[in-house]
Amino acid sequence: MSNITAGMVKELRERTGSGMMECKKALTETQGDLEAAVELMRKAGLAKADKKSGRTAAEGCVCCKSSPDGTKASIVEINSETDFVAKGDDFVAFSNLVAETGLASGAKTLEELLEAKIAGTGETVEEARRAMVAKIGENIAVRRYERFETAVGLVANYLHGSRIGVLVELEGGDAELGKDVAMHVAASKPSCIDETGVDSDLVEKEKAIFSAQAAESGKPANVIEKMVEGRVKKFLGEITLVGQAFVKDPDQTVAQLLSSKGAKVARFVRLEVGEGIEKVESNFAEEVMAQVRAS
Repeated sequence: MSNITAGMVKELRERTGSGMMECKKALTETQGDLEAAVELMRKAGLAKADKKSGRTAAEGCVCCKSSPDGTKASIVEINSETDFVAKGDDFVAFSNLVAETGLASGAKTLEELLEAKIAGTGETVEEARRAMVAKIGENIAVRRYERFETAVGLVANYLHGSRIGVLVELEGGDAELGKDVAMHVAASKPSCIDETGVDSDLVEKEKAIFSAQAAESGKPANVIEKMVEGRVKKFLGEITLVGQAFVKDPDQTVAQLLSSKGAKVARFVRLEVGEGIEKVESNFAEEVMAQVRAS
């Protein structure tokens, strides 16, 4: 241990982000070889990450990044096990780096994003994720990712806090309109742009429900048919972007807003932290004791 100096421990801590005792241990095992200690800790970190990969991560944040000219943008959902970790500086910085990497690399899929190199580090996103797991002690998951790029319009983004994020590709219009539409998507959660994107089976299911309800009125068949048509039209208006009342001016629909600006929405994506993940309720005290026994 005598050849292990405080300076060496400090340098290893800065390079790995690990605790002092872990750094001392790694340097001792490698007889003061700093590079070997880094490699040893990386391997240990990968092992820890693999062990934690099955644990539910339903907290976290959504990050968006846009190019200066507004033609490209990325959005990513990154999950942690607890809200405490999700609000930490390390987690927030990592999440922003991942979103920036997606924007800069041009990665089209989540798989491509995980293999993309983070600028200035030489690490891939997946390697950095595993290092974060080892450092923080929780499962971290890069869960969802989208990247929009357009040559004929603009890509707007909107973040509601850190839990809901939206990208909207707009043809025509301007940045202000793009932000307004993205804000509307965040608030109103439309399923698709218009009725052509609605699953026909869903429409038929709703139509059957409305028909059964209308039949109880005892009205003539032709009247019931019109009642059902009206309810289906209302249903489609409620779940489609263009059919919804614009949140900032409910007297007009989003379709009317877009038409007044000579614009249309080509596509959009809305990510909300943890949606679709079944959270596992656990006893915090028991969880802490389990970690203590495992350490």
